[in-house]
Amino acid sequence: MIDDSGRDEFFTEAQELIEAFSRHLLVIDSGYKEGTDQPETFNEAFRAIHTLKGLCGLFGAVGLAKVTHHLEDLLDEIRLGRLKINSAILDILFSSVELSHSLLAQEKETPGIQAEAVTGTAILMNSITGLTKTSPSQENKIELLDDTILSVLTEYEEHRLRTNLDAGLEIFRLRAKFNLFTIDTELNLLKERAREFGEVITYLPSGEASSTDELELDLLLATGDSLQNLQLALAASTEAIEPLATTRQSSEERGTDSVSPPLSVAPLTQVGEEVRLQEPRGAEQEQLQPHEPNLVRRAVRVDIRKLDRLMNVLGELAILKGSLQKNASNALANGERLLGRDLQRLHRNFERRLEDLQDGILEMRMVPLAQAFDRLARGVRTISRELNKEVRLVITGAETEIDKLIVEELSEPLLHMLRNAIDHGIEDHDERRKTGKPESGTIALNAYQKGNHVVLEVEDDGSGINQEELMRRAISAGSLSESKAQELDHEERLQLMFLPGVSTTTQVSEISGRGVGMDVVKTNIELIGGAVDLVSREGEGTTFTIKIPLTLAIVSALIVGSAGQRIAVPQLSVVELVRTGSNKENRIENINGTQVLRLRDRLLPVLPLNSALKLTSKDANANRFVIVMQVASHRFGLVVDEVFDTEEIVVKPISSMLRDVTEYSGSTILGDGSVI
Repeated sequence: MIDDSGRDEFFTEAQELIEAFSRHLLVIDSGYKEGTDQPETFNEAFRAIHTLKGLCGLFGAVGLAKVTHHLEDLLDEIRLGRLKINSAILDILFSSVELSHSLLAQEKETPGIQAEAVTGTAILMNSITGLTKTSPSQENKIELLDDTILSVLTEYEEHRLRTNLDAGLEIFRLRAKFNLFTIDTELNLLKERAREFGEVITYLPSGEASSTDELELDLLLATGDSLQNLQLALAASTEAIEPLATTRQSSEERGTDSVSPPLSVAPLTQVGEEVRLQEPRGAEQEQLQPHEPNLVRRAVRVDIRKLDRLMNVLGELAILKGSLQKNASNALANGERLLGRDLQRLHRNFERRLEDLQDGILEMRMVPLAQAFDRLARGVRTISRELNKEVRLVITGAETEIDKLIVEELSEPLLHMLRNAIDHGIEDHDERRKTGKPESGTIALNAYQKGNHVVLEVEDDGSGINQEELMRRAISAGSLSESKAQELDHEERLQLMFLPGVSTTTQVSEISGRGVGMDVVKTNIELIGGAVDLVSREGEGTTFTIKIPLTLAIVSALIVGSAGQRIAVPQLSVVELVRTGSNKENRIENINGTQVLRLRDRLLPVLPLNSALKLTSKDANANRFVIVMQVASHRFGLVVDEVFDTEEIVVKPISSMLRDVTEYSGSTILGDGSVI
């Protein structure tokens, strides 16, 4: 019997294994295009699927278990050299990623769902079966080394030996001793250093006598480098380095003087069908410093809902902090100086600790954008193949961290932008050749942090946006009049892209739809507090720029007053504050029915906040301040009665009963207990 928490853990770990498999596939795909072999990455992909299969069996996810069983067979055939990787096989493997996601989602809804119940599963498994049944058999035994070595090698390790020797490389034995308490770290370091020279095929106990707190291992390294170079580089971390036999001659033909002493091997523990020393956890991860604890063991998986509850508690503590400050001020005002100073001191200490707690919780919510970028890379590959276009995706800044909830909301808008770039932006091969461009189009996905925000750029080297065609489409859709179209400048024409029903192409495509979508993209980005802008030059390409806050949990806001109400405005969009007056510079005027502020010899369109929110104001001195706002490339003024202060606020969502009130994005409680 498995409780709900156990199943939640299963879904989280299964999701991580599928994503790890996807990342390995992207590396393999890149290596295939460049003509380089990726044996270690393929082995990691095999391990991810093997682990996922066992996990599914344990938790009764029979549908996904069946698919992963077929995948494991296919990957095994490839890594053993019986099948050669090609674009068709890669298509099957990438399709299996999306199918695995679907099966996992279905398993949440219907525990124990059968594989065939999900569309596309039968086709995928039949394709895999067809490949594995027709794969050529391969001779398992090779006359390379002494039988004492071959007897303990797995089939995969034997295959890697054969492959490296066929490539003209030599096999070396690296003998090293490890302290049992630090073997994870020290073995990882030696493997990383050895990989600079070639492929580490395996490592085995040497069979030599060791002390009770030491273990001696032999690593088999395939390399084209010399023994002298290996000794110079690895002498400090090894006991001995010796070459092994490198010909296919039999033992009798070689003679006794032409080969190194046979490698003696201690008994090993058998796990499943493979005989191996257990792989230390994190062995293939980023290199660790000597004697540093294994980072994998220090990681803890935390449900985002638990962090949300902590953020709510943090908001309550902020209210208490405000009450403490208010009591300190009251005590001083009433002449209780000693009590007031004590309360002020407590308030300062409490505030510092609260800031530390806030930073810690926010840090736990942050995840790298690579979580979303991996899925986007798969999407680019699939779409470009469907459209028969060569597209290279260049990703920078994948390590940039952002709130997990924002990452989840970003995936669909970014995927739609990339889909549009491939379908409408990147030209076909012939057209690119005519214009002197490389046949392969390039899309750059860049991410970087700027202050309390993250900036994302989607840039392509395609044909750019035809502004005249865009205007015609907007007029045809009824979103723009012909007279108004003539008044638009370059930037305003490009913004027509975000109007409903307006597209950059006259052709309907199954890939990017019928001209609807970019308005939804813009809306979805704005819902997470972001803004989107674009720059395009015909014949050169288009760049979309998205600016979003690091987190939605805590927002820096400017507290303003309008018609007796206090309202929080996200400081993300605030450029400057201007006090209105009767002088020529800061006077609000009405020009052709539009209110504008004359600011430094430029006219800025303004909007009274009380009018926008339908608030009735009886204050004769209303509308005394203008908050100059910047949203994407648009700048305007928000007219308010009062300006108070800036505060870090914990935003709570608006009640579902008010979901149709689009002017507000949330609510909060300030330190004095007032609702904003």
